[in-house]
Amino acid sequence: MLDQLDRALREGGSRPALLGSTRSGAPRVLARCAELTDRADRLAAALHHRHGLRPGDTLGVAVRPGPRALAVLLAAHRLGLRTAVLDPAAGPDVLRARLALAPPALILADAAAQAVAGWARPLARRAHLELPPLHALAPVATVGPRHPGCARALGDHPAAPPAGYDGDGDAVIVFTSGTTSAPRAVVHTRASLAAGMRAVDALVRPGPGRTVLGGTTFVLVPALAAGATVALPARGGRTLQRQIDRLAPDETYLTPPRLRPLTRLTGRVWTGSAPADAALLRRAKAAGATEAWGVYALTELFPAAAVEERDKSAHQGPGDLLGHPLPGVRTRLAADGELLLAAPAARDRYLGEPSDPWVRTGDRAQLDPDGRIVLAGRLKDMVLRRAENIYPGLYEPSLHLPDVELAVLVGVPAPGGDERLVALVQPRHGADPHRLRAALRTPLARMGAARPDAVLLGPVPLTGRSRKPDRPAAARYCARRLAKSR
Repeated sequence: MLDQLDRALREGGSRPALLGSTRSGAPRVLARCAELTDRADRLAAALHHRHGLRPGDTLGVAVRPGPRALAVLLAAHRLGLRTAVLDPAAGPDVLRARLALAPPALILADAAAQAVAGWARPLARRAHLELPPLHALAPVATVGPRHPGCARALGDHPAAPPAGYDGDGDAVIVFTSGTTSAPRAVVHTRASLAAGMRAVDALVRPGPGRTVLGGTTFVLVPALAAGATVALPARGGRTLQRQIDRLAPDETYLTPPRLRPLTRLTGRVWTGSAPADAALLRRAKAAGATEAWGVYALTELFPAAAVEERDKSAHQGPGDLLGHPLPGVRTRLAADGELLLAAPAARDRYLGEPSDPWVRTGDRAQLDPDGRIVLAGRLKDMVLRRAENIYPGLYEPSLHLPDVELAVLVGVPAPGGDERLVALVQPRHGADPHRLRAALRTPLARMGAARPDAVLLGPVPLTGRSRKPDRPAAARYCARRLAKSR
């Protein structure tokens, strides 16, 4: 699919490829087709000839989404590199542990990412963004405008970029769960990544000359490869609504939190990465969408299933109807009811572990007589907040300060199918609660986007002979406490 994208962009010439938005919602061209391929060629030449990167090398990427990040993706694909995205919302300790598992040969960073890791660190912390000093992780090169204090610019190289790598191999590493000392990483190969993008292409069917609103790689690449123009969603809710009013996109892909406030929509609407109930899909249609689809997807397998509002609203049984598995996706249930999936688009493996064709979703499900997936709840401890997966095991150890007996992070139901992340901290006997709350500020500030919405001091419920923390009981306890405080 990325090879198809490269061809489509080269044939597109001066046609707008990526659009942004002004505050009034008016579209503005961020990059034309030829500009993207030219930038990708120059990046590939510099990475290969100047920095000596070869197929199989790991490239750390700390670049904001947009034309520059897409050009980096195309250059890495051409060279056969595997990319590891440096997420400033993960927190520095987790990021260090992640990169120790897959050391990059080079880190490409824009000026904004280097500011977060440097002079703007105090300001960035207020937005729950933090990066460790990048030069301590690997050699760093700057892409885009270079500001004072930035690493050397990647620069151009006079030689032509090498011929495109034609083999398979690892394409991207996405870090998900695990602990700070042993993070888990999903590895997608070039083949699985391409299969996932083909699945999106077959589901959405973008066409030449159409306008697609969406910012994820799995939406952006198939749309551009089909000759469509992609508009990156505006950040602010009001501007996003104005952008949709001006563009009238044929296809829109937004997460449920971004979709929920919108009152005017056009074309087909797709939503996923967080629970999308029938009421949300009905509201999307009432706002003008011709179709409203919920997409079930995981980091390990995107996409897996999809359902349109009409079928979801007609479902009368228990559980949440996710729809039919997409073509090529196989399903089975484990003994405990966990949904297992296999498909060409599934991740190859977890880093450091053998390949396994079956993806354990962590979701309890049923399969109806038509083979449709009906979700019955999550088995794993993951908390889903505002379309972001938060794994408590990554962050709970940092809360165990000297005056803390136990600490857990749990999800408490919030309106619209979302969850609030709550830290329940059990102080040691005799601990001063005021001093403890003050001491907790430091680890909480380092948790980035996983910072809890509330911190409660109280007993952590235990269960079983091993007296492990009882997370469901802890969640219920937190919900009661929060309800009383309103």
